[in-house]
Amino acid sequence: MKILLATYWPVPHVGGVWPFMVQLEKKLTAMGHQVDMLGNGDDATNSFIYLVNQNRKLQKDKLLPLLKAKLNVTTYPVLHANPLVNYAEFQRYMFELAAAYFNVGDYDVIHTQDVISTTAIARVRSQNTALVATLHGCVAHEIRHIKHPTDYIAHAYYDAIEHTGATSAEFTHVSNQWLKGILTNEYNVPGEQVKVFPYGFDVDHFAKRMKAKTDAARPSGKKVIIFTGRLVELKGVHYLLSALGKLKENRKDWVCWIVGDGEKKDELLKQSKTLGLEEDVVFWGKRDDIPAMLCLSDIFVLPSIIENQSVSLIEAQIAGKAAIVSNSGGMPEMVEHEVTGLLSPVGDIDALTRHLHKLLQDEAYRVKLGTNAQKWGLKHWSMDAMMQQIMKAYETAIAKRREG
Repeated sequence: MKILLATYWPVPHVGGVWPFMVQLEKKLTAMGHQVDMLGNGDDATNSFIYLVNQNRKLQKDKLLPLLKAKLNVTTYPVLHANPLVNYAEFQRYMFELAAAYFNVGDYDVIHTQDVISTTAIARVRSQNTALVATLHGCVAHEIRHIKHPTDYIAHAYYDAIEHTGATSAEFTHVSNQWLKGILTNEYNVPGEQVKVFPYGFDVDHFAKRMKAKTDAARPSGKKVIIFTGRLVELKGVHYLLSALGKLKENRKDWVCWIVGDGEKKDELLKQSKTLGLEEDVVFWGKRDDIPAMLCLSDIFVLPSIIENQSVSLIEAQIAGKAAIVSNSGGMPEMVEHEVTGLLSPVGDIDALTRHLHKLLQDEAYRVKLGTNAQKWGLKHWSMDAMMQQIMKAYETAIAKRREG
Protein backbone atom coordinates (compact mmCIF):
# COMPACT_ATOMS: atom_id res chain seq x y z
CA MET A 1 0.00 0.00 0.00
CA LYS A 2 0.94 3.61 -0.50
CA ILE A 3 0.28 5.38 2.80
CA LEU A 4 0.46 9.00 3.92
CA LEU A 5 0.79 9.85 7.63
CA ALA A 6 -0.37 13.44 8.05
CA THR A 7 -0.65 15.95 10.87
CA TYR A 8 -1.44 19.64 11.16
CA TRP A 9 1.20 19.93 13.90
CA PRO A 10 4.86 20.68 13.10
CA VAL A 11 7.10 17.79 12.11
CA PRO A 12 9.12 16.91 14.04
CA HIS A 13 6.99 17.82 17.05
CA VAL A 14 7.87 17.91 20.75
CA GLY A 15 4.68 16.15 21.83
CA GLY A 16 3.60 12.54 21.46
CA VAL A 17 2.22 12.77 17.90
CA TRP A 18 5.59 12.78 16.15
CA PRO A 19 7.04 9.75 18.03
CA PHE A 20 3.82 7.88 17.20
CA MET A 21 4.20 8.75 13.50
CA VAL A 22 7.89 7.81 13.44
CA GLN A 23 7.26 4.41 15.03
CA LEU A 24 4.34 3.77 12.70
CA GLU A 25 6.35 4.77 9.62
CA LYS A 26 9.17 2.46 10.66
CA LYS A 27 6.86 -0.52 11.14
CA LEU A 28 4.86 0.06 7.94
CA THR A 29 8.03 0.43 5.89
CA ALA A 30 9.42 -2.80 7.36
CA MET A 31 6.19 -4.50 6.26
CA GLY A 32 6.86 -3.42 2.68
CA HIS A 33 4.54 -0.42 2.39
CA GLN A 34 5.50 2.91 0.84
CA VAL A 35 5.07 5.62 3.48
CA ASP A 36 5.26 9.43 3.36
CA MET A 37 4.74 11.94 6.19
CA LEU A 38 3.12 15.37 5.88
CA GLY A 39 3.00 18.22 8.38
CA ASN A 40 3.80 21.84 9.02
CA GLY A 41 7.47 22.78 9.04
CA ASP A 42 9.12 23.15 12.42
CA ASP A 43 10.92 26.43 11.73
CA ALA A 44 10.36 29.38 14.07
CA THR A 45 7.91 31.14 11.77
CA ASN A 46 5.93 28.07 10.68
CA SER A 47 6.58 29.18 7.11
CA PHE A 48 6.12 26.00 5.06
CA ILE A 49 4.27 22.71 4.75
CA TYR A 50 6.52 19.70 4.53
CA LEU A 51 6.27 16.34 2.77
CA VAL A 52 9.03 14.78 4.83
CA ASN A 53 10.11 11.61 3.05
CA GLN A 54 10.22 13.34 -0.32
CA ASN A 55 11.85 16.47 1.15
CA ARG A 56 9.30 18.67 -0.62
CA LYS A 57 8.31 22.00 0.89
CA LEU A 58 5.59 24.44 -0.06
CA GLN A 59 6.17 27.95 1.25
CA LYS A 60 3.05 29.47 2.79
CA ASP A 61 3.82 32.95 1.47
CA LYS A 62 2.85 31.60 -1.96
CA LEU A 63 -0.62 30.69 -0.67
CA LEU A 64 -1.43 33.40 1.85
CA PRO A 65 -2.06 36.32 -0.58
CA LEU A 66 -4.63 34.28 -2.47
CA LEU A 67 -6.43 33.32 0.72
CA LYS A 68 -6.38 36.86 2.14
CA ALA A 69 -7.95 38.16 -1.06
CA LYS A 70 -10.74 35.60 -0.86
CA LEU A 71 -11.28 35.49 2.91
CA ASN A 72 -11.20 39.20 3.70
CA VAL A 73 -12.98 40.97 6.54
CA THR A 74 -15.78 42.16 4.26
CA THR A 75 -16.72 38.79 2.82
CA TYR A 76 -16.03 36.70 5.92
CA PRO A 77 -16.16 39.00 8.98
CA VAL A 78 -16.54 36.13 11.46
CA LEU A 79 -13.06 34.84 10.53
CA HIS A 80 -11.58 38.14 11.68
CA ALA A 81 -13.50 38.51 14.95
CA ASN A 82 -11.23 36.26 16.98
CA PRO A 83 -7.43 36.07 16.47
CA LEU A 84 -7.19 32.35 17.20
CA VAL A 85 -9.95 31.48 14.74
CA ASN A 86 -8.41 33.78 12.15
CA TYR A 87 -5.02 32.12 12.48
CA ALA A 88 -6.38 28.57 12.61
CA GLU A 89 -8.67 28.93 9.62
CA PHE A 90 -6.00 30.43 7.37
CA GLN A 91 -3.56 27.73 8.46
CA ARG A 92 -6.14 25.03 7.79
CA TYR A 93 -6.82 26.33 4.29
CA MET A 94 -3.09 26.49 3.53
CA PHE A 95 -2.69 22.91 4.74
CA GLU A 96 -5.59 21.88 2.50
CA LEU A 97 -4.11 23.63 -0.54
CA ALA A 98 -0.72 22.06 0.15
CA ALA A 99 -2.27 18.61 0.38
CA ALA A 100 -3.88 19.16 -3.01
CA TYR A 101 -0.58 20.46 -4.40
CA PHE A 102 1.24 17.35 -3.17
CA ASN A 103 -1.46 15.24 -4.84
CA VAL A 104 -2.68 13.24 -1.86
CA GLY A 105 -5.09 11.46 -4.17
CA ASP A 106 -2.26 9.10 -5.12
CA TYR A 107 -2.37 7.30 -1.75
CA ASP A 108 -4.35 4.18 -0.90
CA VAL A 109 -4.72 5.35 2.71
CA ILE A 110 -4.18 8.67 4.43
CA HIS A 111 -3.78 8.34 8.19
CA THR A 112 -4.28 11.71 9.87
CA GLN A 113 -3.31 12.49 13.45
CA ASP A 114 -5.65 15.33 14.49
CA VAL A 115 -9.04 16.83 13.69
CA ILE A 116 -7.64 19.76 11.70
CA SER A 117 -5.64 17.73 9.19
CA THR A 118 -8.54 15.27 8.93
CA THR A 119 -10.98 18.07 8.12
CA ALA A 120 -8.62 19.53 5.52
CA ILE A 121 -7.64 16.31 3.76
CA ALA A 122 -11.20 14.95 3.68
CA ARG A 123 -12.01 17.83 1.30
CA VAL A 124 -9.24 17.12 -1.22
CA ARG A 125 -8.67 13.35 -1.21
CA SER A 126 -9.66 11.28 -4.23
CA GLN A 127 -12.59 8.91 -4.40
CA ASN A 128 -10.22 5.94 -4.18
CA THR A 129 -8.28 7.17 -1.14
CA ALA A 130 -9.38 5.87 2.25
CA LEU A 131 -9.03 8.06 5.34
CA VAL A 132 -8.29 6.85 8.87
CA ALA A 133 -7.89 9.34 11.73
CA THR A 134 -6.08 8.85 15.02
CA LEU A 135 -6.99 11.54 17.54
CA HIS A 136 -4.40 12.10 20.26
CA GLY A 137 -6.58 14.33 22.40
CA CYS A 138 -9.47 16.78 22.35
CA VAL A 139 -8.35 20.09 20.80
CA ALA A 140 -11.67 21.75 21.64
CA HIS A 141 -11.22 21.01 25.35
CA GLU A 142 -7.68 22.39 25.29
CA ILE A 143 -8.85 25.60 23.61
CA ARG A 144 -11.22 26.25 26.51
CA HIS A 145 -8.18 27.04 28.65
CA ILE A 146 -7.23 29.98 26.38
CA LYS A 147 -8.73 33.30 27.46
CA HIS A 148 -9.74 36.07 25.05
CA PRO A 149 -12.65 38.57 25.01
CA THR A 150 -14.14 36.74 22.02
CA ASP A 151 -13.29 33.25 23.21
CA TYR A 152 -16.89 32.10 22.70
CA ILE A 153 -16.21 32.33 18.95
CA ALA A 154 -13.09 30.16 19.29
CA HIS A 155 -15.01 27.65 21.41
CA ALA A 156 -17.77 27.35 18.81
CA TYR A 157 -15.24 27.08 15.98
CA TYR A 158 -13.24 24.29 17.62
CA ASP A 159 -16.38 22.45 18.71
CA ALA A 160 -17.37 22.35 15.04
CA ILE A 161 -13.88 21.24 13.98
CA GLU A 162 -13.92 18.49 16.63
CA HIS A 163 -17.14 17.05 15.23
CA THR A 164 -16.11 17.37 11.58
CA GLY A 165 -12.63 15.97 12.14
CA ALA A 166 -13.96 13.02 14.13
CA THR A 167 -16.56 12.07 11.51
CA SER A 168 -14.80 12.76 8.16
CA ALA A 169 -12.70 9.58 8.03
CA GLU A 170 -13.93 6.07 7.37
CA PHE A 171 -12.80 5.25 10.91
CA THR A 172 -11.60 7.29 13.88
CA HIS A 173 -9.10 5.68 16.23
CA VAL A 174 -8.69 6.75 19.86
CA SER A 175 -6.59 5.14 22.55
CA ASN A 176 -9.06 5.10 25.44
CA GLN A 177 -12.69 5.12 26.51
CA TRP A 178 -12.31 8.64 27.95
CA LEU A 179 -11.81 10.23 24.53
CA LYS A 180 -14.44 8.04 22.90
CA GLY A 181 -16.91 9.24 25.54
CA ILE A 182 -16.14 12.88 24.79
CA LEU A 183 -16.57 12.39 21.05
CA THR A 184 -19.83 10.44 21.30
CA ASN A 185 -21.41 12.33 24.20
CA GLU A 186 -20.32 15.92 23.51
CA TYR A 187 -19.67 16.03 19.77
CA ASN A 188 -22.34 13.64 18.47
CA VAL A 189 -19.91 11.24 16.84
CA PRO A 190 -21.60 7.89 16.14
CA GLY A 191 -20.24 5.16 18.40
CA GLU A 192 -19.58 2.82 15.47
CA GLN A 193 -17.30 5.47 13.93
CA VAL A 194 -14.83 5.25 16.83
CA LYS A 195 -12.40 2.36 17.25
CA VAL A 196 -10.66 2.08 20.64
CA PHE A 197 -7.27 0.40 21.02
CA PRO A 198 -4.08 1.52 22.79
CA TYR A 199 -0.96 2.86 21.17
CA GLY A 200 1.91 0.52 20.63
CA PHE A 201 5.44 1.24 21.75
CA ASP A 202 8.80 0.09 20.37
CA VAL A 203 10.10 -1.43 23.59
CA ASP A 204 13.27 -2.93 22.09
CA HIS A 205 14.42 0.39 20.66
CA PHE A 206 13.63 2.16 23.92
CA ALA A 207 15.57 -0.47 25.91
CA LYS A 208 18.66 0.17 23.78
CA ARG A 209 18.35 3.91 24.37
CA MET A 210 18.07 3.33 28.12
CA LYS A 211 21.62 1.95 28.03
CA ALA A 212 23.05 4.90 26.11
CA LYS A 213 25.53 7.32 27.64
CA THR A 214 24.29 10.51 29.26
CA ASP A 215 25.98 13.47 30.92
CA ALA A 216 23.27 13.48 33.60
CA ALA A 217 24.34 12.08 36.99
CA ARG A 218 22.47 11.23 40.16
CA PRO A 219 23.35 13.51 43.06
CA SER A 220 24.87 11.68 46.01
CA GLY A 221 22.43 10.68 48.72
CA LYS A 222 19.32 11.96 46.95
CA LYS A 223 16.42 10.44 45.06
CA VAL A 224 15.58 11.80 41.61
CA ILE A 225 12.06 13.00 40.81
CA ILE A 226 11.59 13.48 37.06
CA PHE A 227 9.12 15.18 34.73
CA THR A 228 9.47 14.77 30.96
CA GLY A 229 7.31 16.67 28.51
CA ARG A 230 6.38 20.04 27.10
CA LEU A 231 6.57 23.05 29.40
CA VAL A 232 3.07 24.31 28.69
CA GLU A 233 0.14 25.22 30.93
CA LEU A 234 -1.75 21.98 30.34
CA LYS A 235 1.10 19.80 31.66
CA GLY A 236 0.64 21.26 35.16
CA VAL A 237 4.35 21.62 35.97
CA HIS A 238 3.50 24.66 38.10
CA TYR A 239 1.56 22.30 40.39
CA LEU A 240 4.62 20.09 40.72
CA LEU A 241 6.82 23.04 41.66
CA SER A 242 4.31 24.17 44.29
CA ALA A 243 4.26 20.65 45.75
CA LEU A 244 8.06 20.56 45.80
CA GLY A 245 8.06 23.83 47.72
CA LYS A 246 5.91 22.17 50.39
CA LEU A 247 7.94 18.97 50.30
CA LYS A 248 11.15 20.87 50.99
CA GLU A 249 9.72 22.06 54.31
CA ASN A 250 9.95 18.49 55.64
CA ARG A 251 12.67 16.74 53.67
CA LYS A 252 15.57 17.55 51.39
CA ASP A 253 16.66 14.09 50.26
CA TRP A 254 15.60 14.65 46.66
CA VAL A 255 16.26 16.58 43.48
CA CYS A 256 13.80 17.17 40.65
CA TRP A 257 14.71 17.06 36.98
CA ILE A 258 12.45 18.97 34.59
CA VAL A 259 13.19 17.64 31.10
CA GLY A 260 11.62 19.47 28.19
CA ASP A 261 11.03 22.90 26.72
CA GLY A 262 8.08 25.14 25.97
CA GLU A 263 6.41 28.50 26.27
CA LYS A 264 6.09 28.37 30.06
CA LYS A 265 9.78 27.75 30.77
CA ASP A 266 10.57 31.31 31.88
CA GLU A 267 7.53 31.42 34.17
CA LEU A 268 8.47 28.08 35.70
CA LEU A 269 12.06 29.20 36.26
CA LYS A 270 10.74 32.29 38.03
CA GLN A 271 8.34 30.20 40.14
CA SER A 272 11.18 27.85 41.10
CA LYS A 273 13.32 30.79 42.21
CA THR A 274 10.45 32.34 44.18
CA LEU A 275 9.94 29.03 46.02
CA GLY A 276 13.65 28.80 46.83
CA LEU A 277 14.14 25.70 44.69
CA GLU A 278 17.12 26.82 42.59
CA GLU A 279 19.35 24.15 44.16
CA ASP A 280 16.66 21.47 44.13
CA VAL A 281 15.14 21.69 40.63
CA VAL A 282 17.18 21.32 37.45
CA PHE A 283 15.73 22.50 34.13
CA TRP A 284 17.48 20.37 31.52
CA GLY A 285 15.69 21.68 28.44
CA LYS A 286 14.98 19.49 25.44
CA ARG A 287 17.00 16.27 25.54
CA ASP A 288 17.58 13.26 23.28
CA ASP A 289 18.66 10.97 26.13
CA ILE A 290 15.41 10.79 28.09
CA PRO A 291 15.46 6.95 28.29
CA ALA A 292 18.88 7.07 29.95
CA MET A 293 17.77 9.86 32.28
CA LEU A 294 14.72 7.82 33.28
CA CYS A 295 17.08 5.00 34.24
CA LEU A 296 18.77 7.33 36.71
CA SER A 297 15.50 8.51 38.24
CA ASP A 298 13.30 7.13 41.02
CA ILE A 299 9.89 8.80 40.71
CA PHE A 300 8.09 9.98 37.57
CA VAL A 301 5.52 12.78 37.92
CA LEU A 302 2.97 14.00 35.36
CA PRO A 303 0.49 16.48 36.94
CA SER A 304 -1.39 17.33 33.71
CA ILE A 305 -4.59 19.35 33.57
CA ILE A 306 -5.61 17.50 30.40
CA GLU A 307 -3.92 14.35 29.12
CA ASN A 308 -4.94 11.69 26.62
CA GLN A 309 -2.46 8.79 26.54
CA SER A 310 0.91 10.13 27.56
CA VAL A 311 3.99 8.79 25.77
CA SER A 312 6.07 10.10 28.68
CA LEU A 313 4.11 7.91 31.08
CA ILE A 314 4.45 4.90 28.78
CA GLU A 315 8.22 5.43 28.78
CA ALA A 316 8.30 5.68 32.58
CA GLN A 317 6.33 2.45 32.88
CA ILE A 318 8.63 0.59 30.49
CA ALA A 319 11.57 1.92 32.53
CA GLY A 320 9.96 0.47 35.69
CA LYS A 321 9.48 3.77 37.52
CA ALA A 322 6.87 4.51 40.15
CA ALA A 323 4.59 7.20 38.74
CA ILE A 324 2.46 9.92 40.27
CA VAL A 325 0.01 11.27 37.71
CA SER A 326 -3.12 13.39 37.75
CA ASN A 327 -6.48 11.71 37.32
CA SER A 328 -7.17 13.68 34.15
CA GLY A 329 -8.27 12.38 30.78
CA GLY A 330 -7.13 8.88 29.90
CA MET A 331 -4.54 8.49 32.65
CA PRO A 332 -6.84 6.55 35.04
CA GLU A 333 -6.96 3.95 32.25
CA MET A 334 -3.15 3.82 32.26
CA VAL A 335 -2.51 3.74 36.01
CA GLU A 336 -4.29 1.64 38.62
CA HIS A 337 -4.12 3.61 41.84
CA GLU A 338 -1.80 2.09 44.46
CA VAL A 339 -1.05 -0.86 42.12
CA THR A 340 0.86 0.50 39.12
CA GLY A 341 1.20 4.08 40.35
CA LEU A 342 -0.57 6.83 42.25
CA LEU A 343 -3.41 9.02 40.96
CA SER A 344 -3.67 12.57 42.25
CA PRO A 345 -6.59 14.99 41.75
CA VAL A 346 -5.81 17.71 39.18
CA GLY A 347 -4.33 20.76 40.89
CA ASP A 348 -4.36 19.24 44.37
CA ILE A 349 -0.98 20.40 45.68
CA ASP A 350 -1.40 18.79 49.10
CA ALA A 351 -2.22 15.37 47.61
CA LEU A 352 0.74 15.58 45.25
CA THR A 353 3.01 16.48 48.15
CA ARG A 354 1.75 13.54 50.21
CA HIS A 355 2.32 11.14 47.32
CA LEU A 356 5.87 12.40 46.82
CA HIS A 357 6.59 12.04 50.52
CA LYS A 358 5.16 8.50 50.56
CA LEU A 359 7.34 7.30 47.68
CA LEU A 360 10.45 8.94 49.05
CA GLN A 361 9.82 7.47 52.49
CA ASP A 362 8.90 3.90 51.50
CA GLU A 363 11.45 2.42 49.11
CA ALA A 364 9.86 -1.04 49.03
CA TYR A 365 6.49 0.44 48.06
CA ARG A 366 8.10 2.64 45.41
CA VAL A 367 9.93 -0.29 43.86
CA LYS A 368 6.78 -2.42 43.93
CA LEU A 369 4.76 0.20 42.06
CA GLY A 370 7.50 0.51 39.44
CA THR A 371 7.79 -3.24 38.99
CA ASN A 372 4.02 -3.61 38.64
CA ALA A 373 3.91 -0.76 36.13
CA GLN A 374 6.67 -2.32 34.04
CA LYS A 375 4.99 -5.74 33.93
CA TRP A 376 1.68 -4.17 32.91
CA GLY A 377 3.29 -1.83 30.39
CA LEU A 378 5.33 -4.50 28.61
CA LYS A 379 2.13 -6.46 28.02
CA HIS A 380 -0.24 -3.57 27.31
CA TRP A 381 1.85 -1.38 24.98
CA SER A 382 2.45 -4.09 22.39
CA MET A 383 3.54 -2.62 19.05
CA ASP A 384 2.56 -5.80 17.22
CA ALA A 385 -0.96 -5.71 18.67
CA MET A 386 -1.41 -2.10 17.61
CA MET A 387 -0.12 -2.79 14.10
CA GLN A 388 -2.65 -5.60 13.69
CA GLN A 389 -5.43 -3.17 14.62
CA ILE A 390 -4.02 -0.43 12.36
CA MET A 391 -3.77 -2.73 9.34
CA LYS A 392 -7.29 -4.01 9.93
CA ALA A 393 -8.52 -0.40 10.03
CA TYR A 394 -6.68 0.43 6.78
CA GLU A 395 -8.02 -2.58 4.92
CA THR A 396 -11.58 -2.09 6.16
CA ALA A 397 -11.45 1.64 5.36
CA ILE A 398 -10.28 0.96 1.81
CA ALA A 399 -13.12 -1.51 1.26
CA LYS A 400 -15.65 0.88 2.77
CA ARG A 401 -14.44 3.81 0.65
CA ARG A 402 -14.59 1.83 -2.57
CA GLU A 403 -18.04 0.45 -1.77
CA GLY A 404 -19.34 3.95 -1.01
